[in-house]
Amino acid sequence: MDPLRHVKPEVRRLRAYTLAAREAPIRINQNENPWDLPEAVKRRVLDKALVRPWARYPDFDPRELTEALARFSGWSAEGTLAGNGSNELIEALLMVTVGPGTRVVIPEPTFTLYALLTEILGGEALRVPLTKELRYDTRALVEARRQSDAAVTIVCSPNNPTGTVLSRHDLERLCRAGDGIVVLDEAYHEFGGETAVPLLDKHPNLVVLRTFSKARALAGLRVGYLLAAPDLVREVNKARLPYNLNFFTQTAAFAVLEEIEALDEMVRRIVEERERLLARLGDMPGVRAWPSKANFILLELLEASPRAVFESLYRRGVLVRDVSAYPMLSRCIRVSVGTPEENEAFLHALGTALGEAGLDLGADTGRA
Repeated sequence: MDPLRHVKPEVRRLRAYTLAAREAPIRINQNENPWDLPEAVKRRVLDKALVRPWARYPDFDPRELTEALARFSGWSAEGTLAGNGSNELIEALLMVTVGPGTRVVIPEPTFTLYALLTEILGGEALRVPLTKELRYDTRALVEARRQSDAAVTIVCSPNNPTGTVLSRHDLERLCRAGDGIVVLDEAYHEFGGETAVPLLDKHPNLVVLRTFSKARALAGLRVGYLLAAPDLVREVNKARLPYNLNFFTQTAAFAVLEEIEALDEMVRRIVEERERLLARLGDMPGVRAWPSKANFILLELLEASPRAVFESLYRRGVLVRDVSAYPMLSRCIRVSVGTPEENEAFLHALGTALGEAGLDLGADTGRA
């Protein structure tokens, strides 16, 4: 017997999206918020969860949360869909648009889940490289959309893992280049200060994805939401699993919305630390720190091996992300912005790792 023969051949050819299970005192590898929610807020969530019967299902459709997210975003409740992280909503949108032979335009390098889900569903991922300066090649994206009659184009802005931003002007060019859906993943938009939500009224083929996992410190509870034209949201909702948001997650999401000013202060501190890190890394020999509008920085190691530097950092208790297997990033690692103490420890460990690689860091060695 060979039950695997019933698995789609296109799936068996793919590699799963994985992250090696490594632990370290300083984990700056997953683009999380380095500060947790205040304890008083967490206790408030716990108190509400304790009085709620756990033997009962959550809301079939989390309507109250959807309305709160719509008010927060400045969009209509009918055009808002809440999900178990934005990844669930990416999957739902592709499930209702992608089938065998469907073309999806995806810039690269970017979040690998976009292409993986497209190919699992039998679609064709049309990969459009970034420019040599790791910017979006809007002309090439527009051309790919038009020539292929692509059903969907997915752009992450700021982009993971490069920190690249798509301008509002270029986003509108994409939206006008055919009736295919344009998905803008705004997982990191709070750190860049720009959003495409004001364009939703003008472009019925535009979809905006957001998450509470990054700036809003809820990576452990998974809250995402999708904003689009109500007609399109009704179709995507058909692929949403029932009871997709448990009551604990919903309660925590309300708490976050109530504490948004405190969380905005966290964002300000992360951006401040990002700029400080960029300045320090700019003075370090053998390293190129790419500009970023996210809560992470892409580092190009000009002379050292990314894997060797990754392992050297790990031995010193600092876990970053080795992205050298991504297209165009063969000499790169990615580091999330941590607390000031974590960032100092990373800089020191990086200086040591580069010293081991034989680079002359001069007077900067002790400082970095």
